[in-house]
Amino acid sequence: MTAVADLTVATQGPRRKLGRGRVVAWLVLILAALYFLVPIAASVEFSLRGVHDTHDLSTWENLFGQPGFLDNLITSLELAAGTVVITLVLMVPTTAWVHLRLPKLRRLIEAICVLPLVIPAVVLANGVLVAFRGGPSWITGTPVILALEYVVLALPFTYRTLDAGLSAIPLTTLVEAGRNLGASWLTVLLRVVVPNLRTAILNASILSAAMVLGEFTIANLLLMNTLPVWTVQAGQQDGEVATAASMLILIVTWALLLLMSVFGQRGARRTGRSR
Repeated sequence: MTAVADLTVATQGPRRKLGRGRVVAWLVLILAALYFLVPIAASVEFSLRGVHDTHDLSTWENLFGQPGFLDNLITSLELAAGTVVITLVLMVPTTAWVHLRLPKLRRLIEAICVLPLVIPAVVLANGVLVAFRGGPSWITGTPVILALEYVVLALPFTYRTLDAGLSAIPLTTLVEAGRNLGASWLTVLLRVVVPNLRTAILNASILSAAMVLGEFTIANLLLMNTLPVWTVQAGQQDGEVATAASMLILIVTWALLLLMSVFGQRGARRTGRSR
């Protein structure tokens, strides 16, 4: 009986600590949720507020009719698509080549790709302007230069996502098998490597697009009209319209991240079944 009692006392301590840990974890989770959700709920309520403290969808209905809204929305979507295409064309073969031929330099390249997170936006904007000084007008005077800036900003997300995807597949075996069958490097890349990186490529694309749709600082420094810049300018005249536009950007970003999560789970399930 004494041994049983000692065992019971010994197991009660870890159980109590585990219970306290769960309570603390739930409290932190609830506080974090309130920290993010309360401002969003207040913003949504403000965008729905009408006259005499009523609520309706008039602000949202009039949003698409605001001068410049659709033009800037299309510009932001074009920038997102262009940034994704340029980033993937540059980073997919580069990351694959690093894994195959330069594995010892992975840490160095990762450190270089993380630099845009610590370099101020003003420095990045001025650096690109100096680099393309005297360049063709179709780059320096158009949103193309902004897309090139966004390619640099997307490097940390793109490299880490592609690096994780390449680490999860037998890249060397796949490439050597394709090359031994007579396929060129381009054929191996397009028909062997890319299909095995579908989930990683999709995740990198969605993260890059979400970053472009919400970026304001560099676009404002380069005097380019994008949806975030238009939103800030509209907020100086009509706060409700600007809030509705901000909520629209947030909803689109959340939808992209949700899409990434869904496809990521499907890719993980397919990988698990194939194994």
